[in-house]
Amino acid sequence: MTELIISNLSMRFDLPNGSAVQALKDVSLTLKQGEIMSVLGPSGCGKTTLLNILAGFLAPTEGKVELNGHLVMGPDAERGMVFQKGALFEWMSVRENVDFGPRMKGMAKGERDKIANHLLETVGLQDFKEKAVYELSGGMQQRVALARCLANDPDVILMDEPLGALDALTREKMQGLVLKLWKETGKTVILITHSVEEALLLGERLVVMAPRPGRIHKEYRLPFAERGVNADLRDVKKSEGFAETRDEILSMIWEMEEEIMGRTEAAQ
Repeated sequence: MTELIISNLSMRFDLPNGSAVQALKDVSLTLKQGEIMSVLGPSGCGKTTLLNILAGFLAPTEGKVELNGHLVMGPDAERGMVFQKGALFEWMSVRENVDFGPRMKGMAKGERDKIANHLLETVGLQDFKEKAVYELSGGMQQRVALARCLANDPDVILMDEPLGALDALTREKMQGLVLKLWKETGKTVILITHSVEEALLLGERLVVMAPRPGRIHKEYRLPFAERGVNADLRDVKKSEGFAETRDEILSMIWEMEEEIMGRTEAAQ
């Protein structure tokens, strides 16, 4: 069973002028297979730094990340990444983007086509598989990015503000798709977002981070992601406890932002 263990993770960036920024300090979490966790907090709390360490793009200053019993030392197909913008290959077709990972692994064409067709049908893009990426809307491109990530069959999916650039209606549809894929695939998912509502909808675990240094301020265990799998997300937002939890987290983050502004003004 997949288990992601984050132990006493710290990250310090040394600056050319001799000073340093402590982006993360003593972050520890354990995620079991099939959990979906959202992470939010004010700007500068280290959300993206944490995700980049989990992806293997950055090596932490202290601490370690273990997945399936081994240390994370760099990028690997066992961890898939979905960025805010799809980071797709625009010169390739939709199908070629999705089967890129299996193709790089040397998988036979018949097997690649089977995987790509299944995933494109799952994300509702079967009729667009031979289209060029630039012909698609932003929401459709993000669906391609999700399918391309899943084509590598990662144990963990890391998502960095994947829906942040979408309009409200498309974003809501994509939130439903993320929940559908989470439940159908059984993947472990970690999603960074600036939207409190989105964090509530897409996190059965929700971590609020505090800045300077980035650390875990509070963790919630929530029912809304499970409710949203088979329900209209607008109804989930009206369900018991949603508004109260949203307001509590908004107040928490607002207080952090006020504290940051106060520090900045005092330093001037």
